[in-house]
Amino acid sequence: MYFLTGWPRRLLCPLRSEEEPFHVQPSSQRFYFAVLSETQLSIWFSRPSVLIVSYIESAKAATQFGLYQKAEWKPDDSMIAVATANGYILLFDVLGGGDDKYLYEPVYPKGSARVKVTPGYKEEQCAPALSLEMKKPVDLEAPITSLQSLQEDLLVCTADGYLHVLHWDGLGSNGRKAICLTTIPFSLDLQSARGGPSPDLEGVYIRCMEYCVTLDGFAVVLSDGRLGFITPLTNTITADQLQGVWAADVTDGTCVAVNNKYRLMAFGCASGSVLVYMIDTATGSMQLSHKLELTPKHYPDIYNKTGAVKLICWSPDYSVTMVTWECGGLSLWSVFGAHLICTLGEDFAYRSDGTKKEPIKISSMSWGAEGYHLWAGILQFHFIKSALTVNPCTSNQEQVLLHGEDRLYLTCGDPSQGLSTLLGHKHWHVVQIHSTYLESNWPIRFAAIDTAGQCMAVAGRRGFAHYSLFTRKWKLFGNITQEQNMTVTGGLAWWKDFVVVACYNYIDQQEQLRLYQRSANLDNAFASVTKLQSDTLLLNVFRDMVILFRADCSICLYSWSGGTTASVELLQEVSMSRYIPHPALVVSVTLTSVRTETGITLKAPQQACMAESIMLNLAGQLIMLQRDRSGPQVREKETPANSKKLLQFCPPVVLAQCVENVWTTCRSNRKKRHLLEALWLSCGEAGMKVWLPLFPRDHRKPHSFLSRRIMLPFHINIYPLAVLFEDALVLGASNETVLYDGLQGPSEPLEALFPYCTVERTSQIYLHHILRQLLVRNLGEQALMLAQSCASLPYFPHVMELMVHVVLEEEATSREPIPDPLLPTVAKFITEFPLFLQTIVHCARKTEYALWNYLFAAVGNPKDLFEECLMAQDLDTAASYLIILQNMEVPAVSRQHATLLFNTALEQGKWDLCRHMIRFLKAIGSGEMDTPPPTPTTQEPSSSSGGFEFFRNRSISLSQSADAIATGKFNLQKTFSMPSGPSVKGREVDCAENMYIDLMLWRHARHLLEQVRLRDLGCFSAQLGFELIGWLCRERNRVARVEDFVSALKRLHKDFLWPFPVIPVGSISSPLKNGRCRPALSTRLLKSQSADSLLNSDMDTEPLQADNTSHSWLDRLEDRAKDMDTASSAHSNQHSPQTHDAFLSLLTNKVEEYSVGSATDLTETSSVVDGDWMMVDENSSTLSLSQAELEHISMELANKGPHKSQVQLRYLLHVFMEAGCLEWCVVIGLILRDANVIKQVICFLDSPEVPQETVQSIRNGLLAVDSWVSTNCLGYKPFLSLIQPQLQDLMEAAVEAVQPEAFQPTSQSSKLGGSEGPGGAAAPRAEDIRGVAAPLGLALPSLEPPGGFPRPPSEDCPPEQTEEQGEEEGSYDCTLS
Repeated sequence: MYFLTGWPRRLLCPLRSEEEPFHVQPSSQRFYFAVLSETQLSIWFSRPSVLIVSYIESAKAATQFGLYQKAEWKPDDSMIAVATANGYILLFDVLGGGDDKYLYEPVYPKGSARVKVTPGYKEEQCAPALSLEMKKPVDLEAPITSLQSLQEDLLVCTADGYLHVLHWDGLGSNGRKAICLTTIPFSLDLQSARGGPSPDLEGVYIRCMEYCVTLDGFAVVLSDGRLGFITPLTNTITADQLQGVWAADVTDGTCVAVNNKYRLMAFGCASGSVLVYMIDTATGSMQLSHKLELTPKHYPDIYNKTGAVKLICWSPDYSVTMVTWECGGLSLWSVFGAHLICTLGEDFAYRSDGTKKEPIKISSMSWGAEGYHLWAGILQFHFIKSALTVNPCTSNQEQVLLHGEDRLYLTCGDPSQGLSTLLGHKHWHVVQIHSTYLESNWPIRFAAIDTAGQCMAVAGRRGFAHYSLFTRKWKLFGNITQEQNMTVTGGLAWWKDFVVVACYNYIDQQEQLRLYQRSANLDNAFASVTKLQSDTLLLNVFRDMVILFRADCSICLYSWSGGTTASVELLQEVSMSRYIPHPALVVSVTLTSVRTETGITLKAPQQACMAESIMLNLAGQLIMLQRDRSGPQVREKETPANSKKLLQFCPPVVLAQCVENVWTTCRSNRKKRHLLEALWLSCGEAGMKVWLPLFPRDHRKPHSFLSRRIMLPFHINIYPLAVLFEDALVLGASNETVLYDGLQGPSEPLEALFPYCTVERTSQIYLHHILRQLLVRNLGEQALMLAQSCASLPYFPHVMELMVHVVLEEEATSREPIPDPLLPTVAKFITEFPLFLQTIVHCARKTEYALWNYLFAAVGNPKDLFEECLMAQDLDTAASYLIILQNMEVPAVSRQHATLLFNTALEQGKWDLCRHMIRFLKAIGSGEMDTPPPTPTTQEPSSSSGGFEFFRNRSISLSQSADAIATGKFNLQKTFSMPSGPSVKGREVDCAENMYIDLMLWRHARHLLEQVRLRDLGCFSAQLGFELIGWLCRERNRVARVEDFVSALKRLHKDFLWPFPVIPVGSISSPLKNGRCRPALSTRLLKSQSADSLLNSDMDTEPLQADNTSHSWLDRLEDRAKDMDTASSAHSNQHSPQTHDAFLSLLTNKVEEYSVGSATDLTETSSVVDGDWMMVDENSSTLSLSQAELEHISMELANKGPHKSQVQLRYLLHVFMEAGCLEWCVVIGLILRDANVIKQVICFLDSPEVPQETVQSIRNGLLAVDSWVSTNCLGYKPFLSLIQPQLQDLMEAAVEAVQPEAFQPTSQSSKLGGSEGPGGAAAPRAEDIRGVAAPLGLALPSLEPPGGFPRPPSEDCPPEQTEEQGEEEGSYDCTLS
C-alpha cells in the first residue's frame, strides 16, 4: 500500500534563529506548509521546498500572547490561525505579492517548448511572493486545546470546557459564539438520547477534536479520557442543536483523527493502542471496528512500553494512517488494520553492533501532497504507494504498480508469459517520470498499466503522459495548451491500445470521457471524446465496457467498439443515490462476471465472461448489484429509453465488510474455474477473503442445501497488491532496511538514526489456506476438484506440505483437547494425490520430533509408509522414512529396513543412495549417528548414465598400500573396506558392521555375475569402491565361471552396444597389399575420432605413432623402450613423457558421458591382422588409400562399438586377467577380437596352476562359439581363423579327439595366419604375461619374440615389486574421473 523509501530529509531553515521549529502544518491543497517555532511563523512552498515568508513576533507581543502552539489554515489557503499559550487566537491574512508576484521562477533553456502559452500555466510552477498580515487577535481567556477549520468557521476548544465557533472573516462580537460542553446531551446511542444536560461533564473539557465531513459531526476526546461523537442536528452549530454519543468503557483516550472516505474515527489511547470506531447507521451508536496495536509476537521488547499514543494522521487518500507515541517512533497501518511499517524494531531501533537507538520523539505530523511525503516534526519521510490507492482500475490486476513522487515501480515480466517471468526477478523495473511533464504537473495523482504490462500512463495536476517499455520512451502532449486545458478527475485506464481518461475540460467547462490511441501522437485530434452529464469520480473497464461512477451517485455503463478509432456508446445508467449517503464514500467500482444463480454451474465459458454484476466498495462495505434474470422487471426511474435490451440490476446485497481492495478477472479457463470465477478481497488485519464458486462434480444436479458460493477467510503474511489467478499466488511488496554504520559518530546526524529503506517484491501461496477452509466446512469434494486443477503447479507439493504442517502445529501443540481434529481429514485428502508419501515425510522432517507421534497416528505407521515407497520404487522417499524409523524404532528395525532399501538401491543402480545407506548401516552399528564415517568429498554423478568411473576409490592392484594412493594427485578414500583391506581395525562392532555390509555387496556382485551383467558389475565396483579383483580371486572357481560362452558373448554385445561383426561382400579378396595390411591408418582414424571426444584432456594433438596407440592396458608396466622395432622405439621415447602427463590430468565432471577417460589411448589397432607395422609420415596431410583399403577401414569402424564401451571392456579385461578368471578373458577377447588376449590365455592354460576344469570349460566354450559363428554370425570367422594355430594347439592338447576341420580357415583366410613376422602377435606380449602373473602367482616362461624387447622384465624381480614400480610410473591409478 504505502512503503518507506530512502532516508528522511531534514528541513533547513535559512534564517538564523535560536528557536527550533516544532510544528509543520500543510495547507488544504498541500502546496504550502506553515512552520511554527515559539515566536515565529514561516510559510514554505512544497516543490521546491523554499521559504517564502516569515513573521517574527516582537518581544512585547510574545510576552502578551505567549508562545505559539498550533496553527490551522483556512480551506482556501487565504488565512492562517495560530493558537498561543495565553489563550489568544492570532489570525493572519496570506496576501499575494502585488507587482512582484513571483519569488522563484523556473528558467528554461533557449528554444525550449515550455514557455508561457496559457494563462495560469507559469504561476503553477512558480513559488509566489506572499506576505503575512496579522489581524486583531482574539482572546479566549483560557488555554487552547484544539483547533479545527470548517468552511467558514474556525472551531476552538478551550480548557474551561467551552467550544468556540469563530467566523474566519467576521471577527467582531457577532462573529463568535461559545458553547459550554455541559449543555450538550450525551448518550450511548441516538435512540435513547436523554433530554437535558449531562451532569457528569462538570470540569471536563475537549482535549482533541476533528470534524468528519461524511459523518457530519465531530469526533472528540475529553479531558477525562472518554471518547465521543458530537452531531449537529441542523446545518448551524448552536448549543441546543448538538447531540453527543459516548463510546462505552473507554477512559484513556488521548487524541483522535477521522477518515472521511471510510467514515472511521481513530482514537489514540494511553495504553498505546488505537481504537477505530464507526457509527452504526441504524442506532447512531459508536461501534468498535478494529484496533491498531503492536503485537508481542512481532515486537516483544517494545509492544507494552510505547507509552500513550501522541498523534494519529490519515494519508490524503485515507488508505493508511501513521501513528506515533510518547516514547517516539512511527507506525503505519492500512485503513482496516494491516500493519505495514514500524520504526520501533529491527534496524530502526538497533545499530549493527546491537546497541539500541533512542527513538525520535515527534511533536507534529502531517502528510504532503498525494501522500508522497510525511512531515514528522521537521523530518520529511518519502513514500511510494500502490496505484490502487487512488486509481483502483482493473486493466491489469496481475502486476504490481507502485508510484513515487517522480518514478514508477513495476514488477518485471509479462503476465502472459507465465509465472516464471513474474516471479523470476527480485528487482523492480523503475521508470523515471518525464521531467518536462513533472515540473509543470506535479504531483502525480493517477497511474495505470495495460494488460500486457508493457505500457503505463500517469496523470498529474493537468493532462497526462504515457510510457512504453517497448520503445522506452514517454509520449507527452505536443500541444501544451491541450495538456493544460484538461485535468483527469475520475482516473485513467487502458483498454486494448487506448488510454481511457475521465477528465474535466477547462475550455468547454464540462466533464468528458476520452480515448487516446497509444500508437498515435498524443493530441486531441486523435482522441475520441464523449460528453458526460456529471463529474466522474471513478472509472473502470471490463472487456469492451467501461463503467463510470459519478458525483450524482449514479453508475453509467458504456460500450465501445473500435479499430484505429474507438467509439463509445451509453448502454445503461443505474442510480444508487438511495444507497449511497455521500459520493466520496465510494472507494472503487468494478464490473465483474460473478453470479450467484444456479445457472453458474452450467454456463458456457463465453457466457461466464459477460458483465453480470457490479461490485461497489462503499467505505469498506462490498456491495454487489447482480443482473436480474428472474423475469421482466422494469423500473421507470432507472431505465433510460435506449437500454431496454440490457437487464436491470437487482437490489444491492452486502457481501463483506472492511474491504480494502477487490480483484476479479474476465478470463475463463475450464480447468481452473474455481480460481478464475472467484472474487478476491483484501480485508486489512483480517487478511484476505475469497468468494469461491462451488460446482457440482461432473455436472450432476447441485445439492439443494449447497450454497452456490462460499466466503472463505485466510491470513497471509504480506500485504496483497496483485493476484495471479491461475497460479494461486498473491504478489505484494515489503519494506527492507539497510544499515550504514559509516554515518555514526560523536555528532550523529538525525537522519542517520534511520536505516536506508528499500522496497522488495514478495509473493505468497494461499492455496493451502483455501483447501483447509473447505475441509473444515466438510466440502472435501470441492477441495479435491480445486486441488486437482492446480496439481500441475510447480509448488503444488509445497502447498500440500504447508497444509499438513500448519494443521499439525496447531493441533499437536494445543493445550486444550480438540473435539474434532482436522489432521486425519487432511491426511485422507492428501492420499488422493501421488505425492502423498513425499508430503508426509518432508513435513515430518521439517517438524520437531515431539510432534511425530501425533502426525503418524493420523497418517499411518511409518513402517507401512516405508514399504509403500519401496513398492512404488520411490527409493529417495523411502530413505527419508528410514530416518524417521531410526528415531522412532529400535535399531534392529532400522537395520532391517535399511537392508531392504540397500538391496533395492543396489539392484536399481542408485549409487548415491547406496553410499548413504552404507554410512547409515555403519552408524546404526557403531551408534555414532552424529559422526558418520568419512566419505569422498566430491559428489559423484549419479549412475543414470551407466558409465563407470574407474579408479575412483580403489587401486587396481591388490597389494598397493593406502599410503601410496594418498600421495597421488587427489585423495582416494575407501568408502568401506574389504575384510582383507588395511583399514579393518578398531572395535569389533565396526568389524561386524563392515562384514555385514561386505556380505551384502558380495551377494550383489555374485548376483550380477550370475546374470552376466558385466557392465553393471563395473559400475557397481567403480561407484561403491568395491574391490573387484580381490573378490574375483576368491570366486575364481565358483561364480566367476562362464557356463555358456555364446549367451555371455551375446549379452556383452547387447549391454555394451557393441555391433556383431559383419563380412563385406568383397571379403574373399582380402584388402592386403603385398600380403600386408596397414593397421596404422585405421588406428589413427579411430584415434582421431575418439580422442577428440575424451573431454578436454589436454592430449598431445600431434598424431602419435601407431605403435604408441596399439599398447594394451598393461603396456605402461614395462619400459617405454620395449617396442616392435628400433625406429618406432625411438619415436615412442620422444613422445611418451608428453602423452603420459596429458593423460594424468584430472578429468572434469562436465561431460558425464565421457567421464571414464582412459589411462592410455585404448583405441586398439585392428585385430583382424597383426602384421608388420608400417611407418606413416606424421606430417603428411594426404594419405593415398586404395578403394579396398578404404573399405577395410570403414568395415573396421563399423565393427567396433562406442569408444566408451571399448574403454570399459578393456578395463574389465584387465580386472579379470589380474584375478585369473581366464574364461571371462576369452569372452572379452572374442568381443574385442583381440588375438593377443586369446593367445595369452591359451598359453596360460599349460600352467599347472590352472585347474583342468577351466581348460575344459574354455575348450568347450570355444567349440560352442565356433558352431554358433558358423550358423549365426559369420563376421567372427576371420578372427577365429586368425587365432586358428592357438586353437589347434588347444585341441591337440585335449584328452578327447577333436575334429581339426572344425577350425579350418575359410577361403583365403590362411594368408592371414601366415602373415606373422618379427614382432607379430603369435607370442603373447611380455607385459600381458606379467599382468596375469601377479595375482595368479604363476611362474610362466618369458616368451620373448625374436626381434623383441631389448630389456625383458627381470625374472628375479618378484611380481609385487614390479607392480609397485608400475604404480610409481603412474600407470593405472589416478587417471580418471
